[in-house]
Amino acid sequence: MYMFKYVMKRLGLMICTFFIIFTMVYVLIKLLPIPTNVLPGQDPEIVMRTLEGRGWITNIREGANGVWEYDRVPILLQYGTYLKRIVTSGDFGIATTYGEYLNMNIWKVFINHLPPTILINIYSTIIGVPIGLGLGILAALKKNKWQDQVINVVIILLISVPNIVLALMLQYVFCFKLGWFPLTMSTSDDYFTWEVFRSMIPAVFALCLGSIAGYARSTRAELSEVLTGEFMLLARTKGLTKRQAVLRHAMRNSMVVIFPAILGEFVGVLSGSLIIEKMFAINGVGGLYLNSIIFQDYDFFMLLSAFYTLIGLTAGIVIDISYGFIDPRIRMGAK
Repeated sequence: MYMFKYVMKRLGLMICTFFIIFTMVYVLIKLLPIPTNVLPGQDPEIVMRTLEGRGWITNIREGANGVWEYDRVPILLQYGTYLKRIVTSGDFGIATTYGEYLNMNIWKVFINHLPPTILINIYSTIIGVPIGLGLGILAALKKNKWQDQVINVVIILLISVPNIVLALMLQYVFCFKLGWFPLTMSTSDDYFTWEVFRSMIPAVFALCLGSIAGYARSTRAELSEVLTGEFMLLARTKGLTKRQAVLRHAMRNSMVVIFPAILGEFVGVLSGSLIIEKMFAINGVGGLYLNSIIFQDYDFFMLLSAFYTLIGLTAGIVIDISYGFIDPRIRMGAK
């Protein structure tokens, strides 16, 4: 019962936080100049009428020298219309200045670009978690020995070097010099073929190298602390071998802290792939987000900002709630 109340409370707070951030982003965006760029061969009146139809401007009129004039709709009125469209018809808007997707439904474009983003993050988690846990366990069991020292040096290097630099090194060495992988991801929509998977590998490793270091460091720290606990000495005196004591007791207790971090990393890593997607020309959500800023397409930017905000908030709540499910001794929300 305590857990249910705690989950409901956290979900309510998450929704309130999301709504506040969403509102702030919308207001700040609407304080910027309205983009009224007319592409070659495009009718200026059509551009103005499109913006009027979206509820941005009103009282359109052609002024002197062919310059179109208009009045801004109040921001709160625009916000109300925007929320009403989303709730009643699921209309997140159309692209008004993003040339490649001009006048296309933003939600459909977003959904079409979502699979590559999800796949590279799933692959990075599948590869990163076993390697990171394995290195952390080895470092803890060989504490203060040469194996531990080597692993610590690797961890420090991976944590210290930004993902962008690691990505550039991977591109240069394995894609350009050795030619093992293509420089950019394949444009094919058949994501489960070997060709597409091979083209994803550099981006996947660029994402998971930092995660591997994080998992290894956390596992080493937690497992080292558990191994020195009094209950481990008791387990050994009861006749368990070192291997049995580690597997049955040490690993289980250390996972209480490590497993929630893995869940949070999996959810939160989606937001970290934004720059990596751009570097490896992955046709995912990250490229859309950056280009929406460049093209000043405000509806595109709002949807993608909401997506990344929701990911960040979800990562936090998943970590907190998972503690109560992993360790029965923890009762979230109990007094």
